This record gives sequence, C-alpha cells and structure tokens, in this order.
Amino acid sequence: MNVLPYRDDRSETARPWRAGRATNARRLSTAAAVAAVLLAGCGTGTPKAAAHSGDLGASLAPPAARPLSSAFLGPDLTAAACTNSTKLAGWSNRRLAMLTIAVPVSETSVSDVVSEVGAGAGGVLLFGSKAPSDLGSRLTALKSHVPGHLGLLVMTDEEGGGIQRMANLVGSLPWPAYMGTHWTPAQIQQNVTKVATKMAAAQVNMDLAPVVDVDGSNVAPSRTNPDGWRSFSGSTSVVSEDGVAYMNGLRAGHVIPVVKHFPGLGGSSYNSDFGPAHTLPWSTLQKVAIPPFTAAIKAGAPAIMVSNNIVPGLGTNPASLSPTDIHDVLRGKLGFKGLVVTDSLSAKAISAAGFSVPAAAVQALRSGADMVLFDLGGNVSSQTSSIASAITNAVAGGRLARSRLIDAAGHVLAVRHVNLCS
Repeated sequence: MNVLPYRDDRSETARPWRAGRATNARRLSTAAAVAAVLLAGCGTGTPKAAAHSGDLGASLAPPAARPLSSAFLGPDLTAAACTNSTKLAGWSNRRLAMLTIAVPVSETSVSDVVSEVGAGAGGVLLFGSKAPSDLGSRLTALKSHVPGHLGLLVMTDEEGGGIQRMANLVGSLPWPAYMGTHWTPAQIQQNVTKVATKMAAAQVNMDLAPVVDVDGSNVAPSRTNPDGWRSFSGSTSVVSEDGVAYMNGLRAGHVIPVVKHFPGLGGSSYNSDFGPAHTLPWSTLQKVAIPPFTAAIKAGAPAIMVSNNIVPGLGTNPASLSPTDIHDVLRGKLGFKGLVVTDSLSAKAISAAGFSVPAAAVQALRSGADMVLFDLGGNVSSQTSSIASAITNAVAGGRLARSRLIDAAGHVLAVRHVNLCS
C-alpha cells in the first residue's frame, strides 16, 4: 500500500546515503492396511473375506454383527475427517465473504469497526500517524467481538522512514534504503525484532512489510515513483537478503510479515494509488524483481501483497485482479501457498481499469487473492457491506466458485494459526 504524503525529516537515520554498504559480511503402510480392513466391515453386517485382505485382515476383522464405533477406530482416523475446509463448508457465504475483508479504521478510534468485526471481518487495517498509548487495550476489547473468538488480523504499514503508523509506541526505523546501505542483514533483523515485539505487545499482529521491490532511484517516494527510499536497494541480491532479514525480524517479534509489492514495483511508470501504472516488462521482472519474492517464499513467507500495476507481458488487468499474475505465476510457478493480500482496491488504477471496489474484490478473489484491502474514507460500514454483498452475489450467480471462497477463507485462518477442529 502506498501512502502519501511522506515524512522527510532529513535526520541521519531518515536519509539513506548511497556512499557504500556496511563492510560486515552479509550473510502409512501397515496402519493404513489395518484401518482399511477395519473400515471394510463397518455397517455391512459381514466382514470382508480374509482372502481380500490377507492373514492380517482375517485376524483383525471385527465380528459380523458388531459395527465399529468411532471410539474403536481411534482419534487419528476420526480426526482426519475434520479440516478447516470441511468446517468452512458449513459456513454461510456471507460469513465466508466477511472473513476475506480487512476493514480500515483510524488507530485512534478502533471501536468504530466493532459491528464489522462482530460480523466476522477477517482483519482491520490501522490508519494514522500517532497511535494512542492505550491502543493495546482498545484492540483487545475489539478482538472480544470476533465471532467464535477465532482471532483477528490487526495490520498496519510499519516500514520505516516516512511510512510508520505507531513509531511513538514501538520505536522508529530508518527508511529501508538507509538500512540497505548502512546495516547488515543481522542488524536489520535485530532492529526490526525490537519494533515488532512492541507491536505485538500493542496487539498489532501483522505488518504490511517488508517492501522487496528493487529500486535504486534514491529519491523520496512520490506520485510518479512508488518506491524510492522504500526499497532496500537497486541490487536484486541485496534486496533479497535484506527482505528476508526484515521478514525474519518481524516473525521473531511475533508479527506476521506481508512481503510486497508482487511482482515488483521498481521502475514503475507511476504510483497506482493515483492512476494507471505499469511495471517493467515481465521479461525484465523475472530477472530483476522476482528473485526477492522467491527468496522470501523459500524462507517461509506467510503472506504476500500483490500490486495494482499492470504487468506488460502478463495481461491488461492490474496484477491484483489478474489470474495470470496470482494463480499462474505466484501460486503456480513460484509455489506460494500462503495468504495473498491485495493492495488497496481504492487505488485510482483500479477504478481506471473499470472496477468499483466491490467488483474489484470479486475479481481479486476469482484471480486467487484471499483478502482484500481498501482505504479509510467515506462510509466504511457501507463499503464493507457492499463488498460482502458483491462476493455473496457472485457466488450465488456462479461468477465466483464457492470452493474458491472457502479456499480464501482457509488461508486467512491458516495465517492466524486457527484450527476449527480443535
């Protein structure tokens, strides 16, 4: 998510000079057979002939008139019948839809979205620049409204430099470009962990960071350049290394990282928040921009944000609304199995592509995204309801497979480590 205006305090730690990088070095056979034999006799009144199961089956076959109980089968066999997906299949489409929505709210008035959280919203996205000192207790109160107490993704943009929402509570980080120039990966991880630990203490459990776009422009981010100092470096290898370090720092502090902005915004034609934008050609991105995402995925990235830029060579829709970008490339080619989050669907690039926010949410889910984001502004309650209705109507009308909606909801629960069967 690209947020302007950006703060430029021109302090030593806010200004990433490119004078030089720090010199530190960067761096079930038998058991299945038994179960099959046992199950073969269930409810039939006559056990399967021993000739079909061998001597083992003959010796363990149950009495013909005594069907097996689930207790006899044991916990492993009965538990296997329950998964989050089987549980979610019993949910209403509306409840499933709500789980795929992250609702925006001001960090100074989180109680404003109590009704949305109570209706099952999967997450909340905090906006602001100075968090209240009692944010933790306010968020704890908000989480008490989650149906079934299944947890809530509380996310924010805490990148460093001019993109920080709660530095007054958790401490400040310099622009990523400064980190990339002056800090080793170990130092990045250590400093990020300190901030993440305080974020978690304030009940914020997801950070829309790190940015792993490769951009060496060394300028402040702007309407024409979405990255600039938000990028660790113009070097693919440096961004790969530092991005994983930042990601691991968040995880060590018990905050879920969201690696962004797939498939890479470095060299983009414009900032998609303010209008249509395209990335460098796909042929270039594969060599320059994709490796940091590949590195993050190999290191266990739990979530990835997809950008709103069009990728020349992969289609004409913004990446966040493109099945080619998400299903084929991110899920297929790169093998990512975690949570896929959209960048803000309130972006001008989305409306310029002919989509309202609710329509874009449906298209994003159809393309393989699991959770949709939109900006604070207007009537959030009405917007949330419109998005949920668009999703449920799409399922009812056959434009969005219910199985895809269940899959998306499953990814939201998975990243929160929620087990509906426990």
